[in-house]
Amino acid sequence: MGKRIIQQARGHGSLSYQVRKYAYRFRVGYPQLGIEGKAKIIDLVDSPAHTAPLAKIMINGKIFYNVAFERAFIGQELSIGKAEKDGDIAKLDLIPSGSKIFNIENFPGDGGKFVRSSGSYATLLVKEKEASVMLPSGKAVKLNKECRATIGIISGAGRKEKPFVKAGNRHFLMKSKNKLWPRTSAVKMNVVDHPFGSGRGKNLSHGRKGKIAKRNAPAGARVGMLRPRRSGRRKR
Repeated sequence: MGKRIIQQARGHGSLSYQVRKYAYRFRVGYPQLGIEGKAKIIDLVDSPAHTAPLAKIMINGKIFYNVAFERAFIGQELSIGKAEKDGDIAKLDLIPSGSKIFNIENFPGDGGKFVRSSGSYATLLVKEKEASVMLPSGKAVKLNKECRATIGIISGAGRKEKPFVKAGNRHFLMKSKNKLWPRTSAVKMNVVDHPFGSGRGKNLSHGRKGKIAKRNAPAGARVGMLRPRRSGRRKR
């Protein structure tokens, strides 16, 4: 009886290839549109699913989580709806041009989609009919001026400077993000794990193992050459 190859097992979502739900217990976002005023950081939490610490913020008795900014501390007061200092959450229309911002909404009220990794920030360029924002990649995007963002730089800028030291540390990090690690060559896998597995017969006289997937093969088995126009070595 055959077994699912790795791609199919991951897609099926078995216990071996499933992210820990507890890692995603914190959801980053903003309060509902219209909620403005003074807020307060009541705690800083560590989330395995995020590369930066999260700030637990309370406003009008309601709690939400946002990505923590540099030099944030417990008990710090923030403003929602005004752009006065680092950590304040406001619409792009109210934030001064040239400000460093993060956790930027794509559409008003979606809670933030852009620039959420540790140590990163975007720059608000100009505000005309739309707001132009320079992302960390260097790409400029135009967004609705009603979209909200947080002023400042995300904390945890030195995350990549510290080595993992042990493979176990890397294993648990990739496990929390549901990433396949370590990555290895397909031909080094077992036959049950990949269509190219074992490499048996790869260099024998009767020819190489086929790398052309069937047209009706399931999604996990569609590896190698997909519907190629030709295969084999070109004859000179």
